[in-house]
Amino acid sequence: MPIESTFINPFTDYGFKRLFGTEKNKPLLIDFLNQFLPERHQIADLHYAQNEQLGGAQKVL
Repeated sequence: MPIESTFINPFTDYGFKRLFGTEKNKPLLIDFLNQFLPERHQIADLHYAQNEQLGGAQKVL
């Protein structure tokens, strides 16, 4: 019986947050970002801030 694989699309908001948005994956995010930066501007550490705006929809009358 073949094993079925499941993949996360990193181009979606959910996928990007799932791959890079946790403390466990912080080294992965730092390495990813450093690939785009010159050596003198490399990221050594980062802090995750709460940025989700959860709540109900509001009606404008």
